[in-house]
Amino acid sequence: MLVDLLLAIAHFLLVFAIVTVLTMELMLLKPGLAGAALEKLGRVDAIYGGAAALLILAGFGRVFLGLKGSEFYIGNPVFWAKILAFAALGVISIQPTRRILAWRKRARAEPGFAPSAAEIAGVRRLVHAETAMLVLVVIFASMMARGIGI
Repeated sequence: MLVDLLLAIAHFLLVFAIVTVLTMELMLLKPGLAGAALEKLGRVDAIYGGAAALLILAGFGRVFLGLKGSEFYIGNPVFWAKILAFAALGVISIQPTRRILAWRKRARAEPGFAPSAAEIAGVRRLVHAETAMLVLVVIFASMMARGIGI
């Protein structure tokens, strides 16, 4: 029971961490992004990736080590909808990460570099899409926790 509790706590805290990090990214992604703010955005995005990886581990830990047992999850279509939404979130997050890495690389080579307002707006749209996918993940998780789909 302790393992289940610890995995549930980790799972929830990591979801909250991801919400926080996405909010920080949106706050940093504004016209004039350059220098220290661009470096900070890169660090925040790296934290996002780490939190997402840990969330996957905690989530599958709950599936295979949790009290409900893997049968509760594996046969539930809502679980798979949640996994699909999280996977979509992950796929969407690739492009913003690639852009941020490219911006940081360019800023190191050209100290006065700042991405254009249009580039920043495009990345913001993708981060908003990630947030929308995260909302779906939470909706599916809430449904699943109430036995919907089994």
